[in-house]
Amino acid sequence: MIIPQKLDLRFGVIATMILLAALSRLIPHPHNFSPIGGMALFGAAYFTGRQWAFIVPLVSMWISDLALNNIVYREYFGHFVWFYSGSLFTYGAFALIVLLGMFSLKEVHIYNLGLSALGASVIFFIVSNFGVWFSGIMYPKDLSGLVACYVAGIPFFQNTILGDLFYSAVLFGTFELSVRKVPRLAVN
Repeated sequence: MIIPQKLDLRFGVIATMILLAALSRLIPHPHNFSPIGGMALFGAAYFTGRQWAFIVPLVSMWISDLALNNIVYREYFGHFVWFYSGSLFTYGAFALIVLLGMFSLKEVHIYNLGLSALGASVIFFIVSNFGVWFSGIMYPKDLSGLVACYVAGIPFFQNTILGDLFYSAVLFGTFELSVRKVPRLAVN
């Protein structure tokens, strides 16, 4: 892995925006209305070093997970939690969304950003609900249990879509406006 020899302004701004988006998960919000898809797409579109498109958003999300699991949901877990049951599926979905963004956002336009955000929502829904079924005890480990798990997730899917669209718009819009004000943020 290549680490930037110096932390340039563009890298710092992108990383800071992703970390702030991840920390916004600590603010009360409707279930599944989160920055996860937007963070993954944003990193995929703007980091020039592709490894950073995975590393920075994943580490930022993990930091926010540590805070959520060990401060906000401390009573639920009852002990310090590094990773929660099913986190492998959540982080796997996140990595797939980064890959989606790398292919779909080579050029950022409102149309392909909107489609990518919707794709991110679908990926997260499919993978995370499969993870709930696979790693949990709420549903039988058969086809009917898997279907029941997906059906139970449908009411949350709308908020996933709205969150991905909202955070994508905020992250991409803020960065594009910043590039106009600070041309050094543009790719050289």
